[in-house]
Amino acid sequence: MMAKDDNVAEDRRKFALGRVFGSAPWLKTIDKQRHRTKIFKSGNSLAVRIPAGTKLAAGMEMELMVDDGQFLSYEPVEQPRRMFNIAKVAGSATNLKPILPEDRVFEDRPLRAIGKPQDKP
Repeated sequence: MMAKDDNVAEDRRKFALGRVFGSAPWLKTIDKQRHRTKIFKSGNSLAVRIPAGTKLAAGMEMELMVDDGQFLSYEPVEQPRRMFNIAKVAGSATNLKPILPEDRVFEDRPLRAIGKPQDKP
């Protein structure tokens, strides 16, 4: 019976922490997961196999930090945001024409409330 009370207390604590951290996102705790993996040789380099189930994807660039020659930690490299190059698309839609004034006229119709089903005649 005590285990159920402990679970309820733990759920309440997590809920309270979530409310506090939700209002102060810089205080949010870090979700840590532990995985067991092996280091292996790949060509002239060492490699680490990253298990599936992590939020990492193939091709991500990571920065590797080695502490005391044995403790590894990785951080994603901040990718620069790509800018949209308008010069590549300028002039590519040559068959577009301006909308004529008579094509801008719409029929009047009654507004309907959002979320209410519309009556069908």
